[in-house]
Amino acid sequence: MSQQRQIGVTVLPEYLQYEGVEAVLDNLMQRAGVTAVATSPYVMQLADEQTGVREPPADAGAGKVRLLDRPLWQNKRELWVKTSPSFIPDESLYAGLRYQPAKPDELTRDAGHVVADFIQAAHDRDLEVYFQVQAAIPPGYRVQFGGPIEDDIPRLPDGSLPRKRVANNGSLASPHIIDYQHAFIRDLLKHYPDIDGIRFDWPEYPPYFLDSAFFDFSDHAKAAADRLGYLFDQMQSDAQSLYQKLNGGLTNFDLENWLSEDNQAANFPIWLNDHYPGASAMMLMKAQLSKELLAGFRQTMNEVGKPEIELAPSAFPPPWSIISGMNYSLAAKHCNSVSVKLYGMHWSMILRSYGDQLLAANPGISESLLVRALFKFLDIADSEPPARLAEIYYPGPDEPHLTGPHAQERKIAAARKLARPMPIYALAHGYGPTEDFRTRMQVATDISPDGVWVNRYCYLNDEKLDIIGQCAVGCTT
Repeated sequence: MSQQRQIGVTVLPEYLQYEGVEAVLDNLMQRAGVTAVATSPYVMQLADEQTGVREPPADAGAGKVRLLDRPLWQNKRELWVKTSPSFIPDESLYAGLRYQPAKPDELTRDAGHVVADFIQAAHDRDLEVYFQVQAAIPPGYRVQFGGPIEDDIPRLPDGSLPRKRVANNGSLASPHIIDYQHAFIRDLLKHYPDIDGIRFDWPEYPPYFLDSAFFDFSDHAKAAADRLGYLFDQMQSDAQSLYQKLNGGLTNFDLENWLSEDNQAANFPIWLNDHYPGASAMMLMKAQLSKELLAGFRQTMNEVGKPEIELAPSAFPPPWSIISGMNYSLAAKHCNSVSVKLYGMHWSMILRSYGDQLLAANPGISESLLVRALFKFLDIADSEPPARLAEIYYPGPDEPHLTGPHAQERKIAAARKLARPMPIYALAHGYGPTEDFRTRMQVATDISPDGVWVNRYCYLNDEKLDIIGQCAVGCTT
């Protein structure tokens, strides 16, 4: 990594195909002033609703309001697509594995070169180039295209499968997931040896829904607990007790008690350890599993002779990182950097999903107390919380995100404190109205001295690209 402050944008291959490699790079350099770019090892084509997946992603239904700022084929802002790998995988690397790479096809042969072309052209312009891939969703090219089989799905404390998910991650304890990821890394670095780093997304248990916070009690997790010295039965029993408490045993007294604390988010691990020590141990084990996953990625990169290639995952901010398993202190032992997601539209979606479940499961509690408690614990906004959950929702393309500069700053500061001396990048999101993006981008730039990444090019109209460039040089207008 260069010593200059990094300003990066993720631009996925469909825009390299549609707008052209040189046109995209001209836009990113001349307007946004980027120093780094990220892409992914696939290519895309149009499909229909029966055979394709919505672009942009629907985020388990809540994100159906999202539209592209930069139209794609047929000038569409919403479309259905399918993907193919941009390279021909080396099948020998995956021999005997449960998961296999996606099959190359005619699209691979016709358009796959665009990814290599982009890497070369970006390097010719002295930009750093990264791949953005999935940490635990085989085959790993793109979040919507893949996922684990039932045996590798994380489970709830009662052993049941989750009912609804946004992130289709496999269990971080599954040897099948891990073995595939190591083969995938070897394959990527064989075909694209000149990339500067790999940005793994979700090397954790993403807690988009409340149930997801209670992963992982799969057979793979039990084997990991035995290996690591955790008491799986106690973890399972206490986690189930906590789950039942939140889903039927929550009272207004509990909410008032939590609201009386000066900083409930900071005290959460202490409270959890005092009342549900097995559930607290579950959080610690998830952090161990995430650390082991990242350590294995680093080791594999080193083994193929690429110790200089950066390991640069993206992850949830505090306090979600406590329940996702992303321990920034442990990650710092193996990673070159971590990008912390400041995704305001997801923050409101998550709070709403937690609130809806808790309110439905505990009909006697006060909705306004619940909203206040969730706002305090998740710390997603500077403003006073509304009285009703209905006022919190996934914003449309022309609606500002529910957040604030101080809430974002607290999350980045907490991550930086834990991660030192590893760099922490604020990861801003391009989705949303232009002026709201200006505000959020300026905040991200101000609070992140190491640098800023923006996800993703499809939500960045030309004015937003100009805003990135203005913020990068210190402009506050």
